[in-house]
Amino acid sequence: MSRQNLAKTVAAAALALSVALPAAAAPMKTAIFAGGCFWSVEHAMEHAPGVRSVVVGYTGGASQRPTYQRHSDHLEAVRITYDPAKTTYGQLADYFLRHIDPTDVGGQICDRGHSYTSAMFAADPADTAAAQGAKARATQVLKKAVAVKVLPEGRFWLAEAYHQDYAAKNPMAYNAYRIGCGRDARIKAVWSRR
Repeated sequence: MSRQNLAKTVAAAALALSVALPAAAAPMKTAIFAGGCFWSVEHAMEHAPGVRSVVVGYTGGASQRPTYQRHSDHLEAVRITYDPAKTTYGQLADYFLRHIDPTDVGGQICDRGHSYTSAMFAADPADTAAAQGAKARATQVLKKAVAVKVLPEGRFWLAEAYHQDYAAKNPMAYNAYRIGCGRDARIKAVWSRR
């Protein structure tokens, strides 16, 4: 085989191989949101398009190794792993705001106090801009100030195992909490007719 024919054969094989191999998938990204009880935010965000997984935990505070009994300086939050080919941080932020009362400054519905206040945590300037955009859109729709803070992303501490997937593992207890809290009625009242 001549060098020219060999070169053509190698080039053809390389082209065939590059066509046969799938393109490398984009790496998954994460977003961290706090919106009251982490069980409810986890339950809502699991249904958002493009979401691969949601875990609950604590973030935003200075204490080390917070626990459910000891997290008063942290917010209850969720860390969402999502496929950036199917959704964006901004789309998730819009979805998140539609599943809380973003005008509540003192917590969320029946969950009161600092640990239950709402925030979107930004990993970079693009996330910050997307979160601010989501807030602006919500403010325009609701015609009220949005109390959700946009904060820099910090350490996320995973919550105890019994809190993970709480709604799925304990549907009766979770639904009793959700109904007793009035979460669905309040969110519907905030977002209805808009």
